[in-house]
Amino acid sequence: MAENFDVVVIGAGPAGYVAAIRAAQLKQKVAIVDKQWLGGVCLNVGCIPSKSLLKNAEVAHTLRERGKDFGFSFDNLKLDYSVAVKRSRQNSDRLTKGVGFLMRKNNIAVFMGEARLTKPTVVSVTDKDGKTTELSAKNIIVATGASAAVPAAWKVDGEKVVTYWEAILQEKLPKSVIVIGSGAIGVEFSTVWNSYGVDVTIVEMLPRLVPLEDEEISKELEKEFKKRGIKSLTGHKVESVEAAKTGVKVKVSAEGKETVLEADQALVAIGFRPNSKGLGLEEVGVKINERGFVEINEKMQTSVPNIYAIGDVTGKLMLAHVGSAMGIVAAEVIASAETVTLDYEMMPRATYCQPQIASFGLTEAQAKERGYSVRIGRFPFQANGKALGLGDYGGFVKIVVDEKYGEILGAHMIGPEVTELLPELTLARMMELTPHEIARNVHAHPTLSEVLMEAAHGAGGTPIHI
Repeated sequence: MAENFDVVVIGAGPAGYVAAIRAAQLKQKVAIVDKQWLGGVCLNVGCIPSKSLLKNAEVAHTLRERGKDFGFSFDNLKLDYSVAVKRSRQNSDRLTKGVGFLMRKNNIAVFMGEARLTKPTVVSVTDKDGKTTELSAKNIIVATGASAAVPAAWKVDGEKVVTYWEAILQEKLPKSVIVIGSGAIGVEFSTVWNSYGVDVTIVEMLPRLVPLEDEEISKELEKEFKKRGIKSLTGHKVESVEAAKTGVKVKVSAEGKETVLEADQALVAIGFRPNSKGLGLEEVGVKINERGFVEINEKMQTSVPNIYAIGDVTGKLMLAHVGSAMGIVAAEVIASAETVTLDYEMMPRATYCQPQIASFGLTEAQAKERGYSVRIGRFPFQANGKALGLGDYGGFVKIVVDEKYGEILGAHMIGPEVTELLPELTLARMMELTPHEIARNVHAHPTLSEVLMEAAHGAGGTPIHI
């Protein structure tokens, strides 16, 4: 006999487990299913352990390259990367255990196994021993995430050719690596490996690094990466990736000319594909687009009204915090509670390379393409006392403003801890504030946040410290 629930969530990543908790808070009887682990990719092999590695990398870079700036010197500096990996696993384990605690606290039933919809109201779960349990659900939330996209001809062997998954778990560093793709994963791993002395070459098919960011951000990142010794081949297409006896050979082409690059390892970081196959979605009537993403409306409903989809499997914006926000909306819609409509274009985006990148909304070029008369507020970290004190003063804050109404259309930042500065600007946008209010809000001195204030003054034509 099937167990009965108000809500069954398939997938226990940041989208799924947050949806489950919110649904439980709204007095729903909830179950959550995952075939591998609580916390999903993000907590286990993604955003959380990578931030631990990046902190270790920051320290390693300071010790290796900047000791003289801070008065440090070493006769025999030793860096043990395996310790960094172990620390990242400890942090990951701590948070995944926390998710388990939250499931128990909220009386959410947890089922580990592969889920499949056999009816629009029935989820069949098969555990590792082959035992099948049927869950009856008034509502189903699909939060199965996405996996690394790898062309069929590129054979990932986990040693010479890897994805983020293998890269984040390996305890031994390659001497040289070719990073294919300059999105968040590509530039973050490039930062980590370069900081430990690995020879890094990034290959990007599009004309610039982090190609979805504002053009000025891309230029600044390429400049900073060049200072660190990270090589960037933009406008280069990868024709083939082959494991060799002593490493990998990556054939690239640009302007009709082919070149073969050689390294110990290649990281494939060109994007993600949705985990929508094998769930029985199409069989029960859920519409999936040609790229495999589940189609939803603003309420997170699929083409089958009692089946919802959230997070990366929808392809709306493949970021953990966006998935969590979608999960809360789905749970509130199911419970007929007050909720919000998400604006994906204005969602915060954060990349934790060094220097960090943070942004939201329209780039300057996008705003102009849409017919806005644009005013820019810009301020460099080089003129900020806190940044100088930190010894980390590359980059700038750039605010894109509609000249007619003063509306904040977007913001683009590169520099120290800019991911932590982003919420002031996204909150201002949500509450329909203008740069004038940001500029007149007194910011503590000396802080990095003063750069936001200065950029806001600049957007109003009244810059103070520049």
